Amino acid sequence: MPFAPHFPVMLRTGDGVRIDAAHTPSTRVGLGLDRGLDLGIVMAHGFTGSWRERTARRIAHVFSGFGGVIAFDFRGHGRSGGESTVGDLEVLDVEAAVRHARVVGYRRIAVVGFSMGAAVAVRHAALHSGVDAVVAVSGPARWYYRGTKPMRQVHWAIERPLGRWAARLAKRTRIARGQWDPVPMPPHEAAALISPTPLLIVHGDADAFFPVEHAHQLYASAREPRQLWIEPGYGHAESAATPELIRRIGKWITSNFS
Repeated sequence: MPFAPHFPVMLRTGDGVRIDAAHTPSTRVGLGLDRGLDLGIVMAHGFTGSWRERTARRIAHVFSGFGGVIAFDFRGHGRSGGESTVGDLEVLDVEAAVRHARVVGYRRIAVVGFSMGAAVAVRHAALHSGVDAVVAVSGPARWYYRGTKPMRQVHWAIERPLGRWAARLAKRTRIARGQWDPVPMPPHEAAALISPTPLLIVHGDADAFFPVEHAHQLYASAREPRQLWIEPGYGHAESAATPELIRRIGKWITSNFS
């Protein structure tokens, strides 16, 4: 199945980092449905991901049935500049994408993040104004979690020189050396600051990276309006997201703008 057409664009963050991005116009516009001109969906990928991957493009294609899509590579990923700070300065990358969506002409903006992107989406909504809905898919509630084997492997890639070299070589992900200073606000604390912006938390009970306790912690910290979906059999982030789940998320977003 061919994907909806997209138009590459280069953004620049508030701290001067080049961000590789793409705009996928809404397919609703071609059908004469004005709602496609109202809604812009900003997609924030997971750690080592990219908007250019087939999985991300498939998700953007499904979302384009609900509104225009701005997908981008976080700093240190793919063709974007800079180095990954693994969830800290990435809020500036989301802000650059939101700002571009406004420039394009979208009047309502939803940010949908996956895994690391979910943590960034929640933190961005808490620290910056101007988004109308937030969706956190497979996101962590707190930093430094090492309770699963995949997350211990992620920490090895972040903290060890050999791990950073492997991430650069295998995943085109360039990770900044050193520790956070100061440690950024954790997602569960940020979730408490999002209201009255609607927040949807989506998590799978088969997530190999973050168990469902992370979703429950985010939900418990957040204030209304909020929703929690625990998806049976769903794994982690973009790679496990079915078109049906993405359509349900798209319907949830549009339901908040009716």
